[in-house]
Amino acid sequence: MPKRLNVTDLDFDNIKDNLKTFLSQQDQLTDYDFEGSTMSVLLDVLAYNTHYNAVYANVLANEMFLDSADLRNSIVSHAKHVGYTPRSATSPVAFLNVIVNNATGSTLTALRGTTFTTTVDGVSYNYIVKDSTTITPNDGVYTFSNLPVYEGTLVNNKFTVDVSNADQRFLIKNDLADTTTLKVTVQNSTSDTTTSTYTLATDLADIDSSSKVYYLEGAEDQQYEVKFGDGVLGAALSTGNIVTLSYIVTSANQSNGASSFSLSGNVGGFSDVTITTATNSANGAQPETPDSIRFNAPRQFAAQNRTVTPKDYESKVKQIYTNAKSVSVWGGEDNSTPVYGRVYISIKPVAGATLTEATKSDIITQLKDFNVASITPIIEDPETTFLQLSVDVKYDAKSTTRSTDSIKALVNSAITKFNTDNLQQFDTVFRHSKFIETINKVDTAILSNITTVKMHKTFTATTTSATTYTISYNNAFYNPHSGHNASAGGVLTSSGFKINGDTTNEYFLDEDGAGNVRLYYLVGQTRTYTNNNLGTIDYTNGSITLNSLFITEVSNVDGATSTGVRLTVIPSSVDVKPVRNQVLEIDESNTTVTVSADTYDTTSGIGYTTATSYAS
Repeated sequence: MPKRLNVTDLDFDNIKDNLKTFLSQQDQLTDYDFEGSTMSVLLDVLAYNTHYNAVYANVLANEMFLDSADLRNSIVSHAKHVGYTPRSATSPVAFLNVIVNNATGSTLTALRGTTFTTTVDGVSYNYIVKDSTTITPNDGVYTFSNLPVYEGTLVNNKFTVDVSNADQRFLIKNDLADTTTLKVTVQNSTSDTTTSTYTLATDLADIDSSSKVYYLEGAEDQQYEVKFGDGVLGAALSTGNIVTLSYIVTSANQSNGASSFSLSGNVGGFSDVTITTATNSANGAQPETPDSIRFNAPRQFAAQNRTVTPKDYESKVKQIYTNAKSVSVWGGEDNSTPVYGRVYISIKPVAGATLTEATKSDIITQLKDFNVASITPIIEDPETTFLQLSVDVKYDAKSTTRSTDSIKALVNSAITKFNTDNLQQFDTVFRHSKFIETINKVDTAILSNITTVKMHKTFTATTTSATTYTISYNNAFYNPHSGHNASAGGVLTSSGFKINGDTTNEYFLDEDGAGNVRLYYLVGQTRTYTNNNLGTIDYTNGSITLNSLFITEVSNVDGATSTGVRLTVIPSSVDVKPVRNQVLEIDESNTTVTVSADTYDTTSGIGYTTATSYAS
């Protein structure tokens, strides 16, 4: 019987071998297995053609599904099917206080497009007013307080509607357009200048045949398409209508952090202004990545435009605030002290550490249309817990040409990359084994590394009165037995501060291994304790409470002026988890890396030292 061919092989060589197997079962052609023959060349052609078609079919099949698609256009198309619009580039926004000197009139308007300039890293950027803002003078002073300005250039695209043209599309073609700044207007015709402003459709239940709304969808090549109603779900356009799409084209995150601004042109006809920056520019971001679209699209669809579960809130917040790098949501019942009827939201922006109060208020306002009436959303700032690592690396000097300093530089670079790729977001656990693996892969000459872990947080000191402080790490502390390391301060150390009633001594905190926080100052290297029961340390739950501590002055931390006191502890586990609004980040400036050549084979173990895996 003829041998069956393996039709599942896609590799060129396997395909050619299968063809040879087929030809071996006939008598007409006999030179198929001679590489120099004409028949062999024909077999190559057939094998290549089959290989190309197989690869094409395989790629095509992958692009048919959201979870396997690789091309951005395919991913965007699949996301469109579940009603998801990818996040566009986002303009950085700054808040300015602008006093217009020598102004006159009962009102003064900063028109949309009013431009301010700034410079970041030697590059000039324009910041513009997105929405016209009108003020009245206060005691003769014209002040725009907390005026939001957005980085970029105002662009207007105009289209004349032709309903007979089935191929007409209203495209935003710039790949750095900020769709959150989009304004859509429709003029009746060239002879009728009556103009209507259309709003973005968000809830079909509120739309009828006359609703002046538009729909926004992702399109090919990182473009966006604006669509209008059909006379049932939204007002339909007519031939001759003039559609204007007005939006800001931005440089995305390039100018985040801008702090000094000057007026370009005038405000309401007046150019003599005094400008102070209320909030530096922040929250500029690149367009959403294909991986992010692939992750977020099905989750938004699952939420079905309502917020009930934490995942619903997470999806909706990311839709409302497109510059969120990471979002954490939890019910009030999951707080350390349960609070019922509330849902807590923490947002880590792409740029900057926290949101402005104005941004928080805007998010809460927009959530009201989707959340259950009995639930109150609360936005909490992220809390960063820093990891202070001690990395001891040994390597085989015989198997590498790199110097000790060179390997150390590679290790430091790997730590930075690990910090960026694996931490600094909610729900990202510091996994000790994964970190060890990362360091071991830096160079094939590395034989071992021992990494110990400490955690530190900083609490803001109240310098006007005695205050009780609670600092939670949400990870258990190392305390193998009662009284552990009491003579050396247990597992707690602190930065310095001064207290009420003593203007001379610098005070510090430690603990006695039995659950009591102690207050002391140094005489030489000797600790003089003034309070052996200032507070408590909860080893199991990972929290510290300081009772009625009256701090009057805070010492510098890491050589810089500080408003807080840093508390450093040793966790019981080298794996560290974040909880609720907690974010983990490696403190690279206080992480130590020691690299040394291994000498065991030259000493037979005599005088050979090993690093401890216990931080104490």
